[in-house]
Amino acid sequence: MLLRMIEDFLCRTGMPWTKFGRIVAHDPRLVGDMRNGRSPRSDLANRIEIYINTYSEMPHAL
Repeated sequence: MLLRMIEDFLCRTGMPWTKFGRIVAHDPRLVGDMRNGRSPRSDLANRIEIYINTYSEMPHAL
């Protein structure tokens, strides 16, 4: 479910998956690891959902 939400977000925004991981978790491999079965802890899962739900098209600093 969470990975599907991330994939939809990446498709909708065109954001590279490595940038998403860097912004949300300071880990550019986050999405790749999740695609390979990694399950984030609940605090990280919450941060991911908050980021996606509050994202705006404004440029984000890395």
